[in-house]
Amino acid sequence: MIQIRKKENQKRSKEKKPRVYKANTHKRIVIALWVLLAVSFLFAVYKNFTAIDVHTIHETKVIEEKIVDTHKIENFVTNFAKVYYTWEQTAASIDNRENAIKNYLTGELQALNTDTIRKDIPVSSAVNAVQIWSVSQVDKKLFSVIFTVEQLITENTSTKTVCSAYEVIVYVDGSGNIVLVKNPTITSIPVKSGYTPKAKEHDGMVDAMTTNEINEFLTTFFKLYPTATAKELSYYVNDTVLKPIGKDYVFSELVNPIYNRCDSQVTVSVAVKYLDQQTKAAQISQFDLVLEKNDNNWKIVSLHHNY
Repeated sequence: MIQIRKKENQKRSKEKKPRVYKANTHKRIVIALWVLLAVSFLFAVYKNFTAIDVHTIHETKVIEEKIVDTHKIENFVTNFAKVYYTWEQTAASIDNRENAIKNYLTGELQALNTDTIRKDIPVSSAVNAVQIWSVSQVDKKLFSVIFTVEQLITENTSTKTVCSAYEVIVYVDGSGNIVLVKNPTITSIPVKSGYTPKAKEHDGMVDAMTTNEINEFLTTFFKLYPTATAKELSYYVNDTVLKPIGKDYVFSELVNPIYNRCDSQVTVSVAVKYLDQQTKAAQISQFDLVLEKNDNNWKIVSLHHNY
């Protein structure tokens, strides 16, 4: 029995043990990271293209809003202002005005404007002028309009001129019909800016002989310019840099021409004084020109603006 068991044990020991394969976890992690990186990249590309599409759509919408025709809004507000700020010193005139403004106002604003002009005060108003300063879209169908109105106010026997600025908001429906939804509200308009452009100066790079040549050229050109045809201008000006104006002006003088060199070209800033034969007033125009010399002849090749 003992021998039999020994043989069995020897037999079992001789049997091959099954191999155990260890999974390469490091390799799997690397592959997973690469897959994650690829998915992230593809998602980023997708989002980028999506963002471009949305941006493009937004830009298209903005362009469409910018080309809205506001002429009818301007005309509507102008006509309203003429009615709103005009009345005589009579009860009938004031009543007529109150009825007329109903053609422009919502029901709520009609009620708000009841008895705004008192019949017991001897004051009348006539509109001299209405000027639209801006029309801006504040919503899909709402527009803000800023305007000024100049009134001639008469009280008893005295008169005075008053100019005021107001803002209204109008609603434009799908059929293009308009109504005021905001009463004329006091506001302000732009005034003179304090900006002063940099003074133009010679750079000292244009010699005396060149300066004299250009003076003669410009004098000849500006004498001809007011009445010159396109063909005549072509001898002095490239293409259509300056177009015919067809005016009865008589050349007087060049005022303070300033010359600066830029490579082979010379820039000129000059005021040109004319006498207007119709108004008999002096007309002073300012020009910023680029000149070039070819075949011993000067020519205006372009305009430049430096303010």
